[in-house]
Amino acid sequence: MRLQGRIIKGVGGSYEVSVNGVVYTCSAKGIFRNRGETPLVGDCVEVDILDERDRIGNIVSISKRESIMKRPRVANVDQALVVFSVTHPAINIDLLDRFLIVAENAGVDVVIVLNKADICDSAEPARLREMYEGIGYKVIVMSAYTQDGTEELREQINGKVSVLAGPSGVGKSSIVNCISDRDMETGELSRKIARGKHTTRHAELIQVGENTFVVDSPGFTSLEIDVLSSEELAYCFREFRPFIGECRFNNCKHLHEPDCAVKAQVGKAVTGERYERYKGLLGGAGYGS
Repeated sequence: MRLQGRIIKGVGGSYEVSVNGVVYTCSAKGIFRNRGETPLVGDCVEVDILDERDRIGNIVSISKRESIMKRPRVANVDQALVVFSVTHPAINIDLLDRFLIVAENAGVDVVIVLNKADICDSAEPARLREMYEGIGYKVIVMSAYTQDGTEELREQINGKVSVLAGPSGVGKSSIVNCISDRDMETGELSRKIARGKHTTRHAELIQVGENTFVVDSPGFTSLEIDVLSSEELAYCFREFRPFIGECRFNNCKHLHEPDCAVKAQVGKAVTGERYERYKGLLGGAGYGS
């Protein structure tokens, strides 16, 4: 018997596939290895049922993906919720911008979620909200502990498949607990390095409401973007886009070239902080400085 389902978890070549709410443990046929193709959490798949009683099957085909994220590796998500804490651990703006670039390159909408606002006594959340909302990102400031901002987050994810991504210790699993009836394990911060323990080890698709799913994913501490060309990198800074075609040179890198429309907007439509980050990323990727 062949049925349609969706991969909700994958560990070491074994996949959990939900078929109309029933979860089957499945293997992937060798044809995927021959193609160099790996099934991903979020994939819509066809499954041959081998044992109905023990819920065992084989994945035989993967439907065309609407989107794919490379970090975390998930498919067919509507949006990415990039979660950072505003304190404990302190927010890493460079890592945040790197994730925005990864999501922009994948064509996935992004919502920035700033957690732990209840223990932040600075103006940093308001400053970050103003900067990122000014370039078109939705920003939600919340506290998973007090549940302030939870309702705004529920409205944002309603009817969508969203992936939660961000460093360890920022409260991703706590946020899942806030918006669902699950009680996921959460970790304490390491006192020595103020970094979260890895309580989530594998990406998992979780239903939190009718037609509403979130993917909880392992934390990350770095993101490489050197696979992008200089043109792709510039385009991933969404505030650059209206001005890229107005530069004097078609191959302008927006660094030292004369009559650069992007540089002319620094301090206006392009913040100095974001422009400096672009220059640093461009130089770090070996495109020049």
